[in-house]
Amino acid sequence: MDPESPILFFDSGVGGLSVLQPTRAILPNAPIVYAADSAGFPYGKRTEAELAARVPALLGRMVERFRPRLAVIACNTASTIALDHVRAALDIPVVGTVPAIKPAAELSKTRVIGVLGTEATVRQPYVDDLTTRFAADCTVISHGSADLVELAEAKLAGEMISIQAIHEAIAPMIAQPEGEKIDVMVLACTHFPLLAEEIVAAFPSIVQVDGGPGIARRIAYLTQGQPWPSHPIGTAVFTAPPRMPLASALARFGLDEVQEL
Repeated sequence: MDPESPILFFDSGVGGLSVLQPTRAILPNAPIVYAADSAGFPYGKRTEAELAARVPALLGRMVERFRPRLAVIACNTASTIALDHVRAALDIPVVGTVPAIKPAAELSKTRVIGVLGTEATVRQPYVDDLTTRFAADCTVISHGSADLVELAEAKLAGEMISIQAIHEAIAPMIAQPEGEKIDVMVLACTHFPLLAEEIVAAFPSIVQVDGGPGIARRIAYLTQGQPWPSHPIGTAVFTAPPRMPLASALARFGLDEVQEL
């Protein structure tokens, strides 16, 4: 294994940084390539057929260019739709992003859980399967929000985010039958943990859970015993010019070099 071989993170935008962050904490010397499909953003508004074709093709190009040791689909929408297609197309380990329904069910006292994702994620049968397997005794209320994805991108670009805007984006979930009993909310989009502080301010009584820490532990397990460089490089790659100035925010995550694919 080449010590310089990176871990490849892939998302439609900057949401996957919420997965990169806990991975950095566990594997500080890992070289990183963070790939954002800005030309395809946002994934939550695309069809299943589009993503099932687009994501494996893009990741194939990324793997050919950067030769990673492992790929992480740091996007719930892409994972729930395209993970099997990607694994079939690539000859390296691929880690997907799973909505954290199991830990949410373990935490909930009211047995009413909210699943907050993109419209594309919350309508996937995969979410229903996780509910059946891990939260069968719970009422699970799902809600898809494209607005929160946009707000997360804006926050990372340095914009001030209105708590009222956060409240309005999530309120339709609380307004559903039994929604007022939700005590644990699954952030089933990797963009949403970037808004954790604002969500707490808007809904202080609801506990948030996301899959980032669990994915980081999985990455550490799969790369156990592998060599790392003493001075790792962090590179961000965009499929189209970013819509917002992100260089300073990316640098905070150790991504000092920015490229276009």
